[in-house]
Amino acid sequence: MDRYLVGSEYAGQLTDADLGLLASAAADGGPAAHATSLRSDPEALLRLLEHPGAFRAVFGDHGEAVPASPFLVFAVSVQRAAAELASAGHVPERTGPRQRVPLFDAPALRDFLAAPARQLFLAELLASFTRVASGRYRARVGGRMRTRRFSELDPVRLAGLLEAVPQAERPGVYRRLGDVTLFLTGVFPDYATAHALGPVNAARLLRAAQLPASQRDRLADTPAIELWEHLGARWYRAARDLAPVATARLAVVGEVADRFRQARRVLNHVADQYLFPSGNPWFAQPGP
Repeated sequence: MDRYLVGSEYAGQLTDADLGLLASAAADGGPAAHATSLRSDPEALLRLLEHPGAFRAVFGDHGEAVPASPFLVFAVSVQRAAAELASAGHVPERTGPRQRVPLFDAPALRDFLAAPARQLFLAELLASFTRVASGRYRARVGGRMRTRRFSELDPVRLAGLLEAVPQAERPGVYRRLGDVTLFLTGVFPDYATAHALGPVNAARLLRAAQLPASQRDRLADTPAIELWEHLGARWYRAARDLAPVATARLAVVGEVADRFRQARRVLNHVADQYLFPSGNPWFAQPGP
């Protein structure tokens, strides 16, 4: 996706109030851009999102967020991460609760964020989990129809939908499985590794991924975060490959699949630096 198309996608999701905030933030004492004209000038809008003043306007001078749509909050957070990582020598990696070690992989994270379409992907991913779908469905179990529950924040239950939905709907389920895997490992990595992937759940997800038994056995012994990365990339590739029509957006899904670890590490940075300031998180911690 080129910058014009990416800017158009932003324009379609930002509110009028968001556009007014962006227009005033980038003025720097000069004439502000007209908020109403930004929707018809996607490239100018994208430049405003990349402006350093956009993050300050949304989060305030003291880290206190002003009224803005969740999508704008996440969009400027991802832009801020791109700016910070542009000069970073290393980025902390979580090795346990409240434990960090420096990894010198900043160039790989910069490369991931070099594409505006991948920045948009991350902002949309975060915004999509401000409302989580859940419900019930009917599935045949042991020869009998039973009612099962699913939640978009429970990968194991969500994977159960693959057995119940028609073939045409499976790409959407695979896409959401990739999304929840990236979201949990990116925003709540401690929860993802400590609570969301015990041996039973890991076995269920590996079966749902339709991996050969030998590969399932090998992956079952890998560290939890690596298993999540493998599954997330596999879900995204399935969503891309099984979709009836190839689109520019699906091409980005494939890019994220190939760079899943970098996407996860960028979200770790975003969550640590911007989404959990002073114990006031944008998201509540999932329950075990």
